[in-house]
Amino acid sequence: MARWRGVVAGTALLALVTLVAGAASGPSQVVSTLNGTLLDVLKQAEKLGYQGRYDRLRPVMADVFDLDFMGEKSLGRHWKGLGEDDRKRWIAVFREFTTANYAANFDQYSGQSFELLGEEPGGNETTLVKTRVVNPGGENVELSYRLQRSGESWRIVDVYLKGTVSELALRRSDYSSLIEREGFEALVTTLRGKIADLAAGRGKRESV
Repeated sequence: MARWRGVVAGTALLALVTLVAGAASGPSQVVSTLNGTLLDVLKQAEKLGYQGRYDRLRPVMADVFDLDFMGEKSLGRHWKGLGEDDRKRWIAVFREFTTANYAANFDQYSGQSFELLGEEPGGNETTLVKTRVVNPGGENVELSYRLQRSGESWRIVDVYLKGTVSELALRRSDYSSLIEREGFEALVTTLRGKIADLAAGRGKRESV
């Protein structure tokens, strides 16, 4: 999985208060809210440290991403075989891992900017929001976000690296392989280990 160090920005600084109006926001506004928050965190990354970045990102991630949906889909067919307690435990660790990835990787600001390129239908009543990360002195990167309605709001359910590579599909492949080799408990233990590594600065943009 490609690292996201410094992959961020926004055309405007969007304060967390923007989330209050999230329910009435369209897909592009949701993505802009995420980018604005990430930019704000990046500019204070050193001061905040890992835990400060995690604490700042956690409520925003929970609002703009449908992490429960993503956690379920990341297990594919194995989700159906879990009992209610294991499902709850998995969603909790998936949420923590996803936020830890962002907190660990969005730790250095070097002038990046993020352009919104527009929306298009994504199939199955979803919308794709296309973006471009402009890296001064480096290669620009295309990212697309798939959003679907959750109640009255739009929420992100997948991220496409380089515009085409589904992060959710990659995770589902990795997680399913690990479950089939070693079982569900091994997957949970592995992710908890990855979270610890990210918090300690030992891992960046982990896929499993």
